Amino acid sequence: MTKKLTVGGVVVGGGAPVTIQSMCNTKTHDVDATVAQIHALEDAGCEIVRVAVPDMAAATAVDAIKARISIPLIADIHFNYKLALACAERGIDALRINPGNIGGRENVRAVAEACRKRGIPIRIGVNGGSLEKELRTKYGGVTAEALVESAMGHVHLLNQFDFDDICISVKCSDVPLTMAAYRLLAERTDYPLHLGVTEAGTPSMGLIKSAMGIGGLLCLGIGDTLRVTLTADPVEEIFAAKKILKAAGLRREGVNLIACPTCGRTRIDLIPMAEEVEQRLSGCEKSITVAVMGCAVNGPGEAAAADIGIAGGKGEGLIFRKGEILCKVPQEQLVDKLMEEIEKL
Repeated sequence: MTKKLTVGGVVVGGGAPVTIQSMCNTKTHDVDATVAQIHALEDAGCEIVRVAVPDMAAATAVDAIKARISIPLIADIHFNYKLALACAERGIDALRINPGNIGGRENVRAVAEACRKRGIPIRIGVNGGSLEKELRTKYGGVTAEALVESAMGHVHLLNQFDFDDICISVKCSDVPLTMAAYRLLAERTDYPLHLGVTEAGTPSMGLIKSAMGIGGLLCLGIGDTLRVTLTADPVEEIFAAKKILKAAGLRREGVNLIACPTCGRTRIDLIPMAEEVEQRLSGCEKSITVAVMGCAVNGPGEAAAADIGIAGGKGEGLIFRKGEILCKVPQEQLVDKLMEEIEKL
């Protein structure tokens, strides 16, 4: 089991539920725009949010932002240790910073002492694209071993100054390489791990990469917190993360919709029906499994474990619960009847 950190009021690691993160794409110094986006992310289910802090204008906005939000705020900082100190003074909940990139030992000492004094964790975030030149040369490019050595080197820097509230990520855009790096890292440390596939792309491909990389690691028992990185509205990252956690069996909130792909046995217009069911259940908080099946083979038989479901016939269908047939209704009434039965659960 990994060590436990507290980011704001949210526990990360130590066996706590895997938390969902995202990052704002607003200009951080624009407090109104940043707060509005954080509220949208929180409404979608984001539990920890990160903002870029490229300059002092962004750093000095931290306290104003925190005063108007209710989820923990992380500052993402590169190179300038003074920005980290400014954020710490203004009540930031955590930092994402690589100690080796902020100058000499005294700079690292100043940041470590400021964070230790205030109980502020630090995430060491190693990315394949910014891996140190000497490690690229040593390992012949970006490898799992190089990413892990980089991360542990940054850890050692913080440890020298008696700082241990650390989370680590080792991300790149290559899914097998990312997974190999995290697996190696999990063998070498018990610090909490932040999962992600960086630069995953647009939702169509980014969700697949993230489901494979993040989901695969989660199924191996690796990972304490995550961000699905998409070239899209950050709110889409939250929806994707929730689906990955649900598919990995780590969350049960909301409906688990299962539906067959249809085949030559299907005699009902199932595809639009499944889409309608998904849309109408999008806000349902019941932890239930709902099945939309095209025939008797995939209906009460193979979907017998579903809490409630539809099995199609010719112009009509069955409503079933836990494999037991409740009634037969015309096709045009199936979805409404299904919703009626779900209300009873």
